[in-house]
Amino acid sequence: MFVFKAAVVGAGVMGGEIAQVIASADVPVVLKDVDQRFVDHGLAKAREVTERQAARLVEKGKLSEQQAAEQVTRVLGRITGTTDYAAFGDVDFVVEAVPEKMPVKHAVFADLDAVTPGHAILASNTSGLSITEIADATQRPEQVVGFHFFWPASFMRLIEVIEGEITAPQTIQAALTFAQQIRKVPIRAAECPGFVVNRILLSTASEIWRYQDESGVPVEQIDEYIREHVGMPMGPFRVADMSGLDTVAKVAQDMRDAYGDRFYVHLGMEERVARGHLGAKSGKGFYEHG
Repeated sequence: MFVFKAAVVGAGVMGGEIAQVIASADVPVVLKDVDQRFVDHGLAKAREVTERQAARLVEKGKLSEQQAAEQVTRVLGRITGTTDYAAFGDVDFVVEAVPEKMPVKHAVFADLDAVTPGHAILASNTSGLSITEIADATQRPEQVVGFHFFWPASFMRLIEVIEGEITAPQTIQAALTFAQQIRKVPIRAAECPGFVVNRILLSTASEIWRYQDESGVPVEQIDEYIREHVGMPMGPFRVADMSGLDTVAKVAQDMRDAYGDRFYVHLGMEERVARGHLGAKSGKGFYEHG
């Protein structure tokens, strides 16, 4: 199945960038959230990413200033912001990117089941929740699939395509094809806690989190050491801030519940989440964010 029109539900940390990725691949996309200020934030994020990408091409001599401006206009022109489902009647593929809470996802998927055409594939950007359980909210569980981007979605090329217990083979194939259509590299995974990438990343992050809690070494010092000596672009605490501490803590808790104490949940992270300090999206986490 070729995707002629897509939609993204949730214009938060990931939603705006996901919409930008889709639009950059010449696919019209609807970006929806429950409040216009959230939609505006997502659209602003899409503009920021598109302008930054165009500026880099100018610096490399691949585009003129005029061509870059035209490219920005074309990409952003393919994104339509909305607070309702009126434009979902002809979409082929929907990516849900709302908070990692099953009741919220169930509500969204029940709505999508009602407002999208029968052939549409309903995908979740969840980083760890059960695709099978998410699909329970629909009358088409065979057309529900995991479609997990990584932050920042505009840069990271990987997408996990996760099949639930009832996901049809043709749904998986369509999701793999769409990932390639939007210039990403998909990996296929069966449903399990943490899927593939988080089981790898959190096994390492857990030991770093455990060490910080036990030693009290400042997170900035650990992040800088990891950045300089391991060759990563940023350390695990800053990555958690940018991804959303609530999301990271939820995934870490799920991994601990599933696999035991070899997966550790950072105490300082849980404390920050309880205070509403969720990282970049709230302005404060392990770091201060403008």
